[in-house]
Amino acid sequence: MDTVVVGISGGVDSSVSAYLLKQQGYNVIGLFMVNWEEDDDNGVCTSAQDYEDVKRVCNAIGIPYYTVNYSKEYYERVFEYFLEQYKKGRTPNPDVLCNREIKFGPFLDFAKKIGAKYIATGHYAKKYEKDGLFYLQKSKDLNKDQSYFLNQLNQEQLKYVLFPLADIEKPEVRRIAEELNFCNAKKKDSTGICFIGERNFKKFLKNYLPAKRGEIKTQDGKVVGYHDGLMYYTLGQRRGLGIGGKSDGNGERWFVVDKDLKTNTLYVSQGEDDELFTNGMISEKFNWIPKKPEQSEFDCFAKFRYRQPDQKVHITIVDDCIKVDFYEKQRAVTPGQYVVLYTEDGTCLGGAEIEKTYK
Repeated sequence: MDTVVVGISGGVDSSVSAYLLKQQGYNVIGLFMVNWEEDDDNGVCTSAQDYEDVKRVCNAIGIPYYTVNYSKEYYERVFEYFLEQYKKGRTPNPDVLCNREIKFGPFLDFAKKIGAKYIATGHYAKKYEKDGLFYLQKSKDLNKDQSYFLNQLNQEQLKYVLFPLADIEKPEVRRIAEELNFCNAKKKDSTGICFIGERNFKKFLKNYLPAKRGEIKTQDGKVVGYHDGLMYYTLGQRRGLGIGGKSDGNGERWFVVDKDLKTNTLYVSQGEDDELFTNGMISEKFNWIPKKPEQSEFDCFAKFRYRQPDQKVHITIVDDCIKVDFYEKQRAVTPGQYVVLYTEDGTCLGGAEIEKTYK
């Protein structure tokens, strides 16, 4: 009987994943990973609450469970990079890094040490093997598909992972949990950045990065307000600018179009004009999941943020870099976020951080 270690978070997806694997005949072990140790805004330790749910679910399924603390690794491999990117005026995606550096890093190492053949997670994604290579593909439930966040996985990591929810839709997952009387059957899905959750982002970031107040200007140099720190704003942002209702404006909503770190200036514009639209982008150190394509130019589909519909693009490969030309102009493609490439059948080719855009 093959042993599989399931990363159990306390949520319904990973809980049902563990149950399904046991039903399939695996020797299942639950592993609760503590990646962040801090109370929420109400002074409650959310990881302690989640662990209580993990214990109840594992006992209900009848599997052993362990807890490991990866908060040091998380801080060094994910959080410090997250802060560094914000200092540079970029908008990072720590959830992608967490998957590569923690959930499929130390977690996989732990599983191998105890003799497990596989690890498993509650991600909505598929894996398949062809000609000795492992491929990542979108899940059946396209509304919940999380392949975007797995774009940095490599062959070694994919080789050992199982995705029990690959062909199951979310309502069915909830139904199974309710049928089994799991304590978390109706638990709300976690949202927001992995370690921040639903807390006030600006308040959280102020604890780690000093805010530097500066001017908000239009692109012709007119000062229309003041910002609390460039790190709190991202391209295309409309809310929280504090400059609505200007009598000398055109009546349309303001949105962020650029950030200048040297002068600590936030640039804004009004109305849905062409300021935020670009024709292409460049990424460095692209992670090819199956393998680097033999052809240096080809068409495929891309996402520049999670939940975005696939966009047709033309790819040009130059060494480890890719140049992505858009067939249709794209709005607010943001440096620090990830571009993720897909084939027409939903196979994920890989991804990389967006370095810069061009018009």
